[in-house]
Amino acid sequence: MKRTVGWFACVGCALALQVHAAWTAEANRMAELRFESAKTYADPFNEVTLDAVFTAPDGKTLRVPGFWDGGKTWCVRYASSVVGAHRFSTVCSDPANAALHGVVGEVNVTPYVGDNPLFRHGPVRVADDHRHFAYADGTPFFWLGDTWWMGLSERLHWPQDVQALAADRCAKGFTVVQIVAGLYPDMPAFDERGKGDGGFSWEAGYARIRPEYFDAADKRIQFLVEQGLMPCVVGAWGYHLPWLGADKLKQHWRYVIARWGAWPVVWCAAGEQAMPWYLAENKAADSERQRREWTEIIRTIRATDAFHRPVTTHPRCKARDDVADASVLDFEMHQSGHGTPPEGHAALALEGWRGQPVMPVLSGEARYEALEIHPTLGAKEARQAFWAHLLNCGCAGHTYGANGIWQVNQPDRRYGKSPGGNDWGGTPWSDALRLPGSAQLALAKKFLLTQPWYRLEPVGGTFVKGDTAAAATPDKRCALVFTLGQAVTVDWTGWPASARAAWFDPTTGELRALDGDLPATGTREFAPPGKNGAGDDDWVLLISGAAK
Repeated sequence: MKRTVGWFACVGCALALQVHAAWTAEANRMAELRFESAKTYADPFNEVTLDAVFTAPDGKTLRVPGFWDGGKTWCVRYASSVVGAHRFSTVCSDPANAALHGVVGEVNVTPYVGDNPLFRHGPVRVADDHRHFAYADGTPFFWLGDTWWMGLSERLHWPQDVQALAADRCAKGFTVVQIVAGLYPDMPAFDERGKGDGGFSWEAGYARIRPEYFDAADKRIQFLVEQGLMPCVVGAWGYHLPWLGADKLKQHWRYVIARWGAWPVVWCAAGEQAMPWYLAENKAADSERQRREWTEIIRTIRATDAFHRPVTTHPRCKARDDVADASVLDFEMHQSGHGTPPEGHAALALEGWRGQPVMPVLSGEARYEALEIHPTLGAKEARQAFWAHLLNCGCAGHTYGANGIWQVNQPDRRYGKSPGGNDWGGTPWSDALRLPGSAQLALAKKFLLTQPWYRLEPVGGTFVKGDTAAAATPDKRCALVFTLGQAVTVDWTGWPASARAAWFDPTTGELRALDGDLPATGTREFAPPGKNGAGDDDWVLLISGAAK
């Protein structure tokens, strides 16, 4: 429920009188507080900031940033899992504006009634083991992401295209959508391809942000959340930093946090954070500047966000390498390589697992299905990248990408060339959503959820030989071994007598149990059962036994 603070003007008096107001919202759902300024400002975005300091029933205080919503309107958005009355008082940079400064009221949080896991279990956080993700209540969360870089642009029509794409991804079990907040990749600033339903996100020359863009984008972000899809919000592509400067990007991020931080989201500071503009004159200097200054922007993100949503960045290769201080990250993304074979994805994942500080690791950009490089990538490449990286990084999750969706090709409106001259292909998004790779990753997730996936750790080269990637639980209750057709040799020492083995076909979801008892000691070789359902060589060996 949304309510606006009411004001009564005093006749013959310059001041206004407060009317205390109360808002109501279910646990973990957003309440929006709207305020109308008593003063007119020439440049409200740059002249005025508004925060609200909340005190929860448990005594915890949060300073939540507000945002200018055009004209004389400011808003604060708030959410909490704690049931009860949450009192607030506003703090405005212009303390003489009594309509914005010192306003008091409360948000009454009631129990959530519904089945959306983002509200029922609470926003996603880093799990206690620092290797995986979990909902706020500790329920394990498997990150199966989809790539909608330009999903807030008008190229993806609202509401029909957004609804159709989200419905397909929900049906397949996707849990995350990676989406950029207006400052896009693969185009120059203010390219017509980057317009949203409300125009561009900034005025030309970056004088101020445009609330009209974000008003339209709100509808899409809220819709994703309501479907149970967690937005991974990418603030900007990294190369926009030299154009805006760090201070403007800090303003941009404050605005994004104020708009969307009360929803269950995660933050990705920048895309290809340290990659310079494709046509930059001094790429080495720009890259180092981006690495250094984006790190400081991440510190600002962390200091601004009262809800402490998890923070990462999308790198050229490894997020730890694209920041000056890896401790600013809550989890590490990889860009594991469109042209990289599965063995390379597996090796990179293992580097992430071994890296310090310990944090969840996942590939946020792997091999886009239908990407028209040489040769064009298919479901096989997307699927094999998934298994190779996932098992060697600790099984926190993985992001799929389909060419045609990330840049939103329409049947009659191909995206076209990037500034570097590449044209990645013309597959329409409505065809790309039906490519087989997304369905195969859906089968992978369905299979993983039948196993203790959140306890798996990389084990390749230890008691398993011949694998491309392998993971097992420490108690040997479960092991998964990914192979590209090679026979797998397993040292059986320490496995319970009740252990069994089966081959999982990653293209059909079929599980083929192996007959016969397994040895209590020694080794056994497992040969894959020929071609999988797609005629390829890759299989996943499942070894399962009773917990010790």
